[in-house]
Amino acid sequence: MPLPLHLRSLQHLTRHSHSPTSIPTLVRHFMASSTAAEPISPSNTRLGWIGTGVMGQSMCAHLIRAGYTLTVFNRTPSKAQPLLDLGAHQAHSPQALASQSDVVFSIVGYPSDVRSVLLDPTSGVLSGLLPGGILVDMTTSEPSLAVEIAAAAAEKNCHSVDAPVSGGDRGAKNGTLAIFAGGDKDTVHRLEPLFSLLGKVNYMGGSGKGQFAKLANQITIASTMVGLVEGMVYAHKAGLDVGLWLDAISTGAAGSKSLDLYGQRILKRDLDPGFYVNHFVKDLGICLKECQNMGIALPGLALAQQLYVSLKAHGEGNLGTQALILVLERLNNVSLAPAASSS
Repeated sequence: MPLPLHLRSLQHLTRHSHSPTSIPTLVRHFMASSTAAEPISPSNTRLGWIGTGVMGQSMCAHLIRAGYTLTVFNRTPSKAQPLLDLGAHQAHSPQALASQSDVVFSIVGYPSDVRSVLLDPTSGVLSGLLPGGILVDMTTSEPSLAVEIAAAAAEKNCHSVDAPVSGGDRGAKNGTLAIFAGGDKDTVHRLEPLFSLLGKVNYMGGSGKGQFAKLANQITIASTMVGLVEGMVYAHKAGLDVGLWLDAISTGAAGSKSLDLYGQRILKRDLDPGFYVNHFVKDLGICLKECQNMGIALPGLALAQQLYVSLKAHGEGNLGTQALILVLERLNNVSLAPAASSS
C-alpha cells in the first residue's frame, strides 16, 4: 500500500535536505500544502477511530468497507472486536492511534472523555498527531471545549472539526446521519469523502458552531419526545388502538422523525438504546448551561430534562430515549405494555 501523501513528502525532503534544523519547518510546509492538494482517498489517508459504542461501531464499519486503513481505540478493547474482524487495527492508546493516522475521529460519552482522549498531554491524540493531521470530534459536547480543542490543534499545526451527529443507531447503520460541522470551511470540505459515507454534512460555521447546532437539535427532539409519549398515553386512555393512531397521524402535521423511529418501538416495548438516556441527560444539561450563559428561558427544555432525570433516578439511564414513556405511565398509573398472553 502506498505511503500516505504527507509521509511521501516527508520521505522526499529528509532525503534531499542538507540542513537538519530546517526539517520541522519543511515538514509543516509539506504537510499543509500536500494535504490541501490531494483529495482524501483510501490510497493516501489513514484513519483513526476512538469510541466504538452503539453509534461509533456502525460509523466506523462504513469507512472500513469503503477501503480505508483504520486503527481503533476503545477503553473496553473487546467492544472493538467486530471492527477488528472487518480488518481494523487496534491501538493501545489515543496517542498511539494518532501517530499512525492522518484523520482521527472520536465519538465518546462526555466532555470529560473528550478532553481526556484528545488533550491529555501524555496519552491524548494531540500528543501523537503529526502536523497537518485532522481531529474530527463527533461527540455531543460543550461548544467552549470545541473552541479549546481547535486552538490546541492549531498550536500543533493540525486542524480540528466539531462534527456531532443526529439520527440515532438507525442513521448510523444506514449511513444517513445528519452531521453538524464547525471549524475551518476548507477542512470540512476536504473531509467530504469521509462524511459522505456516514451521512449528510451541514457546515454550520466556525469552531463550536457544530456543537451549538447539535444542542439546538437536542432541544427540538426533547420536546418532540414529550409530545409523542403524551399523545400515546392520551390515545391509550381514550380507548384508541395506539398503533392505528400512530399510523394515522404519521402523515399529518404531527408526523416526526421521533414518531417514525420510536413510535412502534415503544408499542413493542423495545426500549434498547439507539441513544442512551444517560447521554441525553448530559446533552440537555449542556443545553441548560448554555441557556444560562445566553440569558434565555426554554421551559420545554427544562421540563424534558427533568423527566429524563427521573428515568436516571429509577436506574433506567442505560435505556434508550424512547423509555420516556415509562415516566408518563408512572405519572398516570397506566401501562401501554401489551397484555401478557393467557395461552
